[in-house]
Amino acid sequence: MLNKLMLIMTLGLVMALPASAETLPDHKQLRSALKSAVGTDNGGMELDMWATVVDRDGAERAVVYSGKDRHAQWPGSRVISAQKAFTANAFSLADFALSTANLYAAVQPGGSLFGLQQSLPVDTAVAYGGNSADYGSEKDPMIGKIVGGVNVFGGGLALYNKNGELIGALGVSGDTSCADHNVAWKMRHALELDYVPAGVAEIRGKEHMTNDNIVYDDVEWAHPECTDKAREVSERFRKTRPSRPSPVIRPRRKP
Repeated sequence: MLNKLMLIMTLGLVMALPASAETLPDHKQLRSALKSAVGTDNGGMELDMWATVVDRDGAERAVVYSGKDRHAQWPGSRVISAQKAFTANAFSLADFALSTANLYAAVQPGGSLFGLQQSLPVDTAVAYGGNSADYGSEKDPMIGKIVGGVNVFGGGLALYNKNGELIGALGVSGDTSCADHNVAWKMRHALELDYVPAGVAEIRGKEHMTNDNIVYDDVEWAHPECTDKAREVSERFRKTRPSRPSPVIRPRRKP
């Protein structure tokens, strides 16, 4: 009787979970994707990195690192990865994605979004609380909480499932910002959460198709170039790791 009751309670809990909790990568999946992406040529310094996933409410769901322990990558990048995930989620919509790389130019003095980077401060109690020995583990003290913060350079991408639903975002940090973006892009593609509906980056050879890839030459949405190699890697994504076609059609906006 007790076992039957426990089964009913467990099934009820599973059914009550929000959709994002069922489709976002867990700690093991996220770490595997990060380690695989870091182990490829990303045009950076080939450093170990941190990655964070948030749900649609902006709460952390998984925090991981790629190195042998939590000291093998920049300690400051743990919170930066969380900021990037929070930012990409906070400024993406069901029918339009903005990566953190896309925001760089717009927040500079004179830009259309100048001041955005000061708008949502980090909750330092969440970011630096708890036992530091748990950082990057399944018990990371950020899990289930909202760190906040706006980060406006490469490494943050919104996550869209095969139904075209925006379910949260991914943040990566620990190398140059361009390499961070490239690693995040590779991770999202490997996790099959890149059904991107639209964005500010044009996909060459596909008229009217756009996504949230990093761009270097568009004045309004440009990101500084870190290395020629990093740029080459990201520009090849349209062939090597193209974003998957979304079932969501962005409605036409009235001028």
